[in-house]
Amino acid sequence: MDFVGSQMAVYITQYGLKVLGAVVILVAGFVLAGVGRNLMTKVMQKANVDPSITGFVKNLTYFLILTFTILAALAKFGVQTTSFVAILGAGAFAIGFALQGSLSDFAAGVLILVLRPFKVGDYVDIAGVAGSVKEIQLFTTILTTPDNVKIIVPNGKIYGNIIKNVSAYETRRLDLTVGIGYNSSIPKAIEVIQNILKSEDRILDDPPPQIAVSELGDSSVNLIIRPWVKSSDYWTLKFELTQKIKISFDENDIEIPFPQRVIHMLSSKTE
Repeated sequence: MDFVGSQMAVYITQYGLKVLGAVVILVAGFVLAGVGRNLMTKVMQKANVDPSITGFVKNLTYFLILTFTILAALAKFGVQTTSFVAILGAGAFAIGFALQGSLSDFAAGVLILVLRPFKVGDYVDIAGVAGSVKEIQLFTTILTTPDNVKIIVPNGKIYGNIIKNVSAYETRRLDLTVGIGYNSSIPKAIEVIQNILKSEDRILDDPPPQIAVSELGDSSVNLIIRPWVKSSDYWTLKFELTQKIKISFDENDIEIPFPQRVIHMLSSKTE
């Protein structure tokens, strides 16, 4: 009994402190992980970081701290943690190689959420498709086309291409091209267009609208019309101006020609 008791005392002395130290490390690690997660959340919320990134980063911080905590607790028992680190590293490399496309989408998603080349509600032209941004996720961006078609675009395709954000600025220049006949009066046509533009309150005064002859076409004199409008009024005003110009040209006998081809017939005399 004395031998058993002495052995128990040795084991308690030898391993008790290690167990106690490991417990302390684990408790401290869990507390530190929670504090780190909360601190990271507050910092990112204060910096107005997108909630998707905030949720990912705070959870990543939490699990990284827990991982180091568990490794530190194992080290108290003399376990060689370098082998665990090597295994984790090899596993991470294998997973990263297998999911390199997804990781590329993820990295691009983080950059989109941080740099914000566009936001939810913007109308964009990205990766060869155009539509209104409905949702920005870490791996994909969801668009809705004007005819209400849902498009899911991988973020890697977006960030590696040109991004056109139509809604980025409050104002846009509206470009219209109208052709008139060569027999029609250019000053009269410009006057009619100016009256239409002056009667429209949605057209901005600064910069002033521009009306000019842009081209002498095969069958028409082409006038370019460039008023500035609010981005929200762009399409509605474009359609309405096109209709008003056609009606006003008809009322003022200004011809809007269509392509014509003149054919000369040569007669030949036979003997």
